[in-house]
Amino acid sequence: MNPEEIDDNLRPEYDFDFSKAVRGKYYRQYTESTNVVVLDPDIAAAFHNSESVNQALRAMIKFAEQTSSLTGHGIRPAIMGG
Repeated sequence: MNPEEIDDNLRPEYDFDFSKAVRGKYYRQYTESTNVVVLDPDIAAAFHNSESVNQALRAMIKFAEQTSSLTGHGIRPAIMGG
C-alpha cells in the first residue's frame, strides 16, 4: 500500500515530525534509572515469566546463604535487601 493511500486518522496534536527525533537520546538516562535486566536467549528460554526468574534467584540466594558457612564467604547484604 502506498503511503498516499493510507487514511491518516490521527489528530493533529499527535502528528509528530520524526525527522527531528534523536535516536537513543534518553538511552543512558533510562539504563541508569531502571532495574530491567535482559537475559540471554538461552537463559530466557528456561523461564515462563518474571516471577519464575525471581523464584529461581531467591532459591539461589537462599542456597548461597545456607552454604556460606561451609565456604567462609557470605553474600552481600544488599542482595538480601538489608
